[in-house]
Amino acid sequence: MEVILDAGADDIQEGEKEFEVVTDPGAFDAVKEALDGAGIQYLLAEVTMHPQSVVQLEGKNAEHMLRLMEQLEDQDDVQKVYANFDIPEGVMEQLSP
Repeated sequence: MEVILDAGADDIQEGEKEFEVVTDPGAFDAVKEALDGAGIQYLLAEVTMHPQSVVQLEGKNAEHMLRLMEQLEDQDDVQKVYANFDIPEGVMEQLSP
């Protein structure tokens, strides 16, 4: 932990079987190099977007949003899709085929 915090990481979040390192995009390369230099293996290293606020969706709004996300992801020119919605698990199960 000390290695990546000294390299500029903002936070380390512990999951069930892994750790997630959160850092500013400007410090990404330095943190990644610190992990490599310390011989620490990682599953994934990428710059991604995390929402600062989340919008709860249910019913028709949730259904429309899921359809829109699916259509966007199916486009060949689209590499990544980011969103800030949250759909409760029960609603997701109802909308899944």
